[in-house]
Amino acid sequence: MNDWLTRSVDEIIDAIPREEQVIVRRLRVLVLECLPTAMEKNTYGAPFYVHHKMICFIWPPSLNWGGKKRTLQERGVSLGFCQGHLMLNDDGALLAEGRKQMYCMYFKSLKEINEAQIRALLFEADLIDQSFSKKKRNRPHNH
Repeated sequence: MNDWLTRSVDEIIDAIPREEQVIVRRLRVLVLECLPTAMEKNTYGAPFYVHHKMICFIWPPSLNWGGKKRTLQERGVSLGFCQGHLMLNDDGALLAEGRKQMYCMYFKSLKEINEAQIRALLFEADLIDQSFSKKKRNRPHNH
């Protein structure tokens, strides 16, 4: 399904199963509210949010990437944080699952979405992303 890569984010969401759409749309609203400077892009056929670096993504389980398609009940919709290894994650909500950098959480229903928790994670991810901007600007000058 290579045509996923050329679709708009709205087209991707419209094409996934209805029970995934409601979760993806709710997460998307939260991401767009909490990351106003981020650009939404179709990357790998899923919505990714980028500013200085990739910040996060929303991955519906019916989108196939490097493996078999999964159902919502098998996997859940992923909210992934690209710099998850830098986040505090005191409550263990973000799962590393053997990855070094990117951490995820999964939702199989709307009621599993704890909006306050997700907003806090998105704000933390935004602060981390802003730190990459400062690193670029604060390079020492050679005299």
